[in-house]
Amino acid sequence: MNSFGRSFRISILGESHGACVGILLDGCPAGLPLAPEDFTADLERRRGGSAPGTTPRREDDAPLLQTGVHQGRTTGAPILVLFENRNTDSGSYEAIKHTPRPGHADWVALRKFGGFADMRGSGHFSGRLTAGLVAAGVVAKKLLGPVKVEARLLEAGGKTDIERAIQEAMAAGDSVGGIVECRVTGLPAGLGEPFFDSVESLLAHAAFAIPAIKGIEFGDGFQACRLRGSQVNDALLDVAGTTASNHAGGINGGITNGNELVFRVGVKPTSSIRAAQTTVDLRTQEPATLTIGGRHDACIALRVPVVLEAMAAAVLADLLMQEGRVPRVLG
Repeated sequence: MNSFGRSFRISILGESHGACVGILLDGCPAGLPLAPEDFTADLERRRGGSAPGTTPRREDDAPLLQTGVHQGRTTGAPILVLFENRNTDSGSYEAIKHTPRPGHADWVALRKFGGFADMRGSGHFSGRLTAGLVAAGVVAKKLLGPVKVEARLLEAGGKTDIERAIQEAMAAGDSVGGIVECRVTGLPAGLGEPFFDSVESLLAHAAFAIPAIKGIEFGDGFQACRLRGSQVNDALLDVAGTTASNHAGGINGGITNGNELVFRVGVKPTSSIRAAQTTVDLRTQEPATLTIGGRHDACIALRVPVVLEAMAAAVLADLLMQEGRVPRVLG
């Protein structure tokens, strides 16, 4: 339910306006150097208020390493990383308690949990929980060694002029989505399995754990589906598996082929917008107009790249550990 992975297993916890959010990591080898400052760069990339179009909510996001680390090294025991929630303002969420936001999890959360879910700040459904995912990614990236995982926002609102697209949406009290691309270099061939544990299956599973992700494609993706095999097949040049192109995005038959791993995700526009929307009042069962206040991202895609990197790194670290390419004791 809230856990993912086999050899490198992550469990997410917390609510947006609860005491904290965090991540529990199980399976990390002993001896890995790990300190609070190791998390700073990636957490800063995820932080709200760092760019126009992101939520003005600012949290310290100081990682509290509660377990699994002693004298600057991992012990081999589960690692619990917590982030305190201090800059919370739940008042604006009172209005949506009875008028669920269109496109958001409010209504399905009510149905699934019978009204008991903590929906302050969207509760367990909030993008606030991605702080824990980023923390998992920091550890996973350390385990990957020379393998590099990098993601970037390619476009927002259908435009490559990202800043302009966001400004126009904000002026209209609206939001925009975007396309984020992730590239991984240095991977060996042979990771993954056919069918259910294919690299695509695992990466897609992890990517869809990120709030607002609505689609994924690998290599040339859907564009390749409009072409012929002669146009998209990657010609083999030698027995080492070198290819003349990389239309497949580094994966054949669910298994890495040694080329650069390339995939993209689609991020939907944020559901919480200032523009008036039509919903239903659960008390009267009549249509209602909803105008949302509070602090929200006009383009959540701005903060997705580092989270996507984290989830990709977690998947790949798990696969490398399953292949025995990461020892149980490091250092």
